[in-house]
Amino acid sequence: MARGKKKFYIKAPHGQKIETVYKGAKVSVELKWSPGFESDMEGVFSRKQSFVDQECIRRMGPETPRRTGVLVKSATIGTVIGSGEINQITPYARRQYYEHKTQSKWFERMKNRFKDSILKGAEKIG
Repeated sequence: MARGKKKFYIKAPHGQKIETVYKGAKVSVELKWSPGFESDMEGVFSRKQSFVDQECIRRMGPETPRRTGVLVKSATIGTVIGSGEINQITPYARRQYYEHKTQSKWFERMKNRFKDSILKGAEKIG
């Protein structure tokens, strides 16, 4: 089960110097990042991960086998949005996922169908 929201760590190579020769001339470059770059990017990645988690759960719902709807709801209850993990916490979820006659591996089917649109949505978050 997910322990908590995923923490992103951006390590900017501040002050790193690169020297090379280009067309016979010596070129020297020093990388400097804006002061808030690391924290800004960590926040962006966190929002993107939350979006991906929510979209996967939402789009997985129609693909999930249902008798009472508990298996579908267990994805929302068992998942920490932003953790990068989707957990369905019913005791029978694993067996249903691999052994259901007509609707097994619903996450994989959802991913194959909607991966591109989920990634496009995540790209728009800034």
